[in-house]
Amino acid sequence: MINSELINSLLAKSHQRCIDLGISRDLVFSSKILDEAELQNKFVKNRNLILTASSYMDQLINFVKGSNFFALLTDGEGCILNAIGDEKILSDAFALKMVPGAYMDEKSIGTNSMSMTITEKQPVQISGKDHFIHAYHKWTCSAAPIINNNKLVGVLNLTGYSEYIHPHTLGMVIAASNAIEEMLKVKEYNSIKSKDSSHINKIFESIPLGIITSDINGKIKTFNKKAVEMFGSQDYQLSNKNMLNIISDWEKLKNQIYFNKNVPKQVNINSLRGKYICNFKAASICNSYDNDAEIIYVFEETDQKISKKKNGQAYCTFDKIIGEEANFLKLIQYAKKISKSKSTILIIGESGTGKELFAQSIHNYSNRADEPFIAINCGAIPKQHIESELFGYEEGAFTGAKKGGKVGKFELANGGTIMLDEIGEMPLDMQTRLLRVVLEGVITRIGSSKSINVDVRIIASANKDLKREVELGRFRKDLYYRLNVLPIYLPPLRERKIDIPLLMNFFMNNAAKRLEKEQVKIPEEYLKKMINYSWPGNIRELGNVAELIINTESIPSMYLGEEISAEDEALIEFNKVSYKLEYIEEKHIIKTLKKFKGNITNAADALGIRRNTLYCKIKKYNINLDN
Repeated sequence: MINSELINSLLAKSHQRCIDLGISRDLVFSSKILDEAELQNKFVKNRNLILTASSYMDQLINFVKGSNFFALLTDGEGCILNAIGDEKILSDAFALKMVPGAYMDEKSIGTNSMSMTITEKQPVQISGKDHFIHAYHKWTCSAAPIINNNKLVGVLNLTGYSEYIHPHTLGMVIAASNAIEEMLKVKEYNSIKSKDSSHINKIFESIPLGIITSDINGKIKTFNKKAVEMFGSQDYQLSNKNMLNIISDWEKLKNQIYFNKNVPKQVNINSLRGKYICNFKAASICNSYDNDAEIIYVFEETDQKISKKKNGQAYCTFDKIIGEEANFLKLIQYAKKISKSKSTILIIGESGTGKELFAQSIHNYSNRADEPFIAINCGAIPKQHIESELFGYEEGAFTGAKKGGKVGKFELANGGTIMLDEIGEMPLDMQTRLLRVVLEGVITRIGSSKSINVDVRIIASANKDLKREVELGRFRKDLYYRLNVLPIYLPPLRERKIDIPLLMNFFMNNAAKRLEKEQVKIPEEYLKKMINYSWPGNIRELGNVAELIINTESIPSMYLGEEISAEDEALIEFNKVSYKLEYIEEKHIIKTLKKFKGNITNAADALGIRRNTLYCKIKKYNINLDN
């Protein structure tokens, strides 16, 4: 706060400048008042200042409420941005056009507390005749600067009638302006911090290396997109993992990483795609804000693989199974629950219901996920070859046997999972041999007397009722009950109609991307009809139809119901033609010509056009009158 002698000196200089500027003491209104458009631009430019100062202005007025005071906020040039206060005195101020948009600087309205604060960059209190113009002699004004980054960004002013002058008033204004300055600093700091954080996150996500941080116990805290890609998981899955799930022998490495000693340059990592060798860097860090230790890991992919999956691999996981139907979701939960068991599973379902998708997902959800997954279709192998396919053979076991013999599917699947698809097609004599494997975990190659122990989890599947096959004597009863320990029934698509739009959208999007075609949207009316189609080929058929729609931009009428006639074959060219008048006109002309068996006169009369016009349209659309 400046002393009275200095104030008097500054006042005298200000008044002299006003005289030199030719300002009349009889001036009532500011000589510079912005129009509405200019004022709105001011508000936008000073939005942060207005919002920040607002609450402090309210507190200031509430403190002096009933004492006839009003508060003004100006920008650094003296333009009023906000005015609040007691109704009576505020009305007097508005009568003098002390309103938002009016300038209170010296050259616009003469000497006042705000003009002097702008000039001197210091708090000022003046009253009565200290003001240069007569209209302001009734006021006592206290103003203080609002400084941000060493720049005057605004002025806070409290004005009352001159008889209420009190030095404490200026003290309150100074306190409020200081609080506004501090809040502006806090907001600026938070804004910078937010921008820095956003910038860092963008860099973090764009780095072509997998980056993960964890606490000292290995619980994963943060990770980038590359890490998600490398470890073959979804974000929500990765965030629930521990580094024990990512790095083999993490417990042994933990102390080396924490103390930054002898950290290996390569490590074995686990993912849904198998075990891989990665270039590796890791270091412990200490967060100064909570004194908590963290470990940061950096992974770089290599071409080195150590997975036992080289003989067979499962790519599908439960998160890739699409469905929202309530019973189907319960089925997925049940499948997850039995995944970690060693017991055999029998999956029954019509062709195309996703039996292998479930089998692979069960394998990848089990403790055998890093081991081979071998699938064999028992119905696709000639009966005379199925034994050698399953159990292998020794060199010279039969005519045509390979030199060195052959390893069978059970040996290839050792430690992992074997899927015996279409198990109902397996010959009875082979069923007997398979029963021994199920019971004893032992196989014997053709041409050998040596037994080989195998640790294989068996998942069998069939598209027929095996219980009925047992009754008919076509499937061994004892084998059926050995396989049917953990049964799974996959419902046909017609029993989960709620999922058809979801699946159709998924297949069509995939087909469009793969075929580099435009996306296609099926009109709602046609989609409803497709939902009611029986879908005998189930999900496989749905996928094929989705690809057909993407390729031809049409739907065969069979998928839209029997009420669709041949001439109304739903060759709906989505997005491009179906809603064009020319397309509709062409189809209608063809339909009319067929109705009148090509009679131009009758067809033209029915269409309400002249015969010549109809001929022109037949030529335009290249309509064949012979059909």
